[in-house]
Amino acid sequence: MPARFAPNALIAALALFALPAVAQAPAQPLPRTTAATTWTPDNGNGTFTNPLFNDEFSDPDLIRVGDDYYMTGTTMHTMPGLPVLHSKDLVNWKLLGYAFDRLEMGPEYRLEDGKSAYGAGIWAPALRYHNGTFYIFSNINGYGMQVFTATDPAGPWTHKKLGGKIYDLSVLFDDDGKIYAVHGYDEVRMIELKPDLSGYVEGSDKVIIPAGNAMGEGHHFYKINGKYYIISANYAPVGRMQAARADTPYGPYETVTISARETMGTPFGWRTTGIGRNLPAPGDKIGVSPPPPGGNAFGADPLHQGGIVELPNGDWWGFSMMDVKSMGRTTFLSPVTWQDGWPYFGLSGNFGRSPRTWLKPATGVAATPTPTYQRNDDFSGPKPQAIWQWNHVPDDRKWSLSERRGYLRLHSLPAPHFLLARNSLTQRAIGPESTATTTLDARGLKAGDVAGLALLNIPYYWLGVVRDGKGYRLRLYDQLADTTVETALNGPRVQLRVSGNYDTELAQFSYSTDGKTFTPIGGELRTAYQLRTFQGVRYALFAYNEKGVEGGKADFDDFRVDEPLADRSKNIPAGKIVTIRNLANDLPMWANPHGMLHFAAQGSKDAAGPGARFRVHDRGQGRVALEAMDGSGFLTVVGLGLSSDVRLMKSETPDSLFQWQDMLRHQFMLMSLRTHRYLGLDGRTGEPYAADWPGADPDRKNGTVLMWEEIPVP
Repeated sequence: MPARFAPNALIAALALFALPAVAQAPAQPLPRTTAATTWTPDNGNGTFTNPLFNDEFSDPDLIRVGDDYYMTGTTMHTMPGLPVLHSKDLVNWKLLGYAFDRLEMGPEYRLEDGKSAYGAGIWAPALRYHNGTFYIFSNINGYGMQVFTATDPAGPWTHKKLGGKIYDLSVLFDDDGKIYAVHGYDEVRMIELKPDLSGYVEGSDKVIIPAGNAMGEGHHFYKINGKYYIISANYAPVGRMQAARADTPYGPYETVTISARETMGTPFGWRTTGIGRNLPAPGDKIGVSPPPPGGNAFGADPLHQGGIVELPNGDWWGFSMMDVKSMGRTTFLSPVTWQDGWPYFGLSGNFGRSPRTWLKPATGVAATPTPTYQRNDDFSGPKPQAIWQWNHVPDDRKWSLSERRGYLRLHSLPAPHFLLARNSLTQRAIGPESTATTTLDARGLKAGDVAGLALLNIPYYWLGVVRDGKGYRLRLYDQLADTTVETALNGPRVQLRVSGNYDTELAQFSYSTDGKTFTPIGGELRTAYQLRTFQGVRYALFAYNEKGVEGGKADFDDFRVDEPLADRSKNIPAGKIVTIRNLANDLPMWANPHGMLHFAAQGSKDAAGPGARFRVHDRGQGRVALEAMDGSGFLTVVGLGLSSDVRLMKSETPDSLFQWQDMLRHQFMLMSLRTHRYLGLDGRTGEPYAADWPGADPDRKNGTVLMWEEIPVP
């Protein structure tokens, strides 16, 4: 974590002293979120870098209508739900709106009577378009199939309840007018819907793929060139994508794997333990477990749960999700290559593995890098920014943007603890690193009230102002340790901040009374993923009363998100001279005098010489040629790209081109355009480099992930 995070001993000392009152600087207008300030997959050079979103967007479904693309995904218990996104190029997406504003189901959706809907609600939706109407189908646990329809994807949407238990479904409108829904895990079933969607055709529910055929769940159902395809996700024993194919909707189906082992170099993350069926309250013992030893366990993480879409020019692309530690599960885009009638994710020569960076889909639209959401909010509009979602159904009488102009006002309602507090306004934490800051005016709080900024997750953490007759105090609550840290405040106005690194899965809270200097409070906090909320970490603005009564009010002046790694415009050191080390052996890449790429011994003359320096030539579209500075030539792949097939050639050729795969923080891979595989070596053998490696292992130490460092030129 950044060096500004103080050790626990210093923080404990700071908590003993009250801060002096400092005059507040005038509020400054919040900057708009731009492609340079938030994660945007479009690199601006004709390529994109996965993921499409660096915040949670799980269980995606995606369709094309004419020249337009639409996508939706899981929203669980948050409101509004079922986001509808639009794109012209499959890379840059804009949020059109949501299919519903509120789900009026039962008291658990309103956090009433001690009940909650965490981990339930809307999940794994199926998005379809037929005869001028958009459809979204989704099952809600305990409430059955729900159908949302609209003639305009921006809304309004109409909601209809079909009932039944159609789990992780997909829907196909067949050419003969029949409507089929496939569902289930392992044993795949199909049921026919009535044409008016008033219910199910009696007796139509049948098993179409028996258990034991390697199929999973999260199905996507298509009819392509007269054949029926079902693409599904499986997590047993590890995450992957399966496809089934038949000549009729009822089968028989044959099945193959179309994507496997693709983690994009992302290791398994921390997991929360000790969570039962009941929602953990303060004092309940929970824990967190580190990733399995070795750093390369897959679990359910590799690309899974997605489908395919055809472009107007006949190209095909795949979409799927991947578990990305405590940030949550998010969406990735993959080129699809058909072979033997199967839609494999990946490129020829490397089926089943997807590039992290590749050319944008040839949709015919030259879109520019555009952020999907506006994350910052000064609360001056008639509604919160569209990215915000309430934790469960809010009490709309108890929040306002008009009672005090330019502020979000939350009236505190009684709650036993944060997870059961109504009217918490949330947005997804964004990786790989981000900092959220809000300004809170707590002068309206009453005895027993607490209001502030939280990381909504299990374990959860919050930093807030409490009012209990002793003035204003700042309190940090750590659910994992079930501990608090407090310090006195001389006034009610304070800025609250939390910084998260979702690669290391550590977060740190801090605060400021002058808007300039931020003081850490508490230590580093462990974030983890869990299946109780079934979501990644969320930022939350909250206010509730711990004494069981309706209290006062909390006014939030603004909310801002900063992403230190968002601007990737200089992540390719084009035109620079660099050294390149391999994470597998930490040794520099070296142009061996025998004319092949090897590595130099640590501290050797070769490691310090010009043969271990390379100039990075920009060849457009994120493609580079590397020239050794000893005059031996350009790295060039020959033959099949086997070990010692990465040669030094005096003249550059098309086989000298590599697609740069940016992995942030100066880490990268080089994909050979000859083999569609990666430059790499086996750090255990001492052999020369090859260009036949399928991709990175989760720990990035299998010999394919490199680290560059610029060499200053006098």
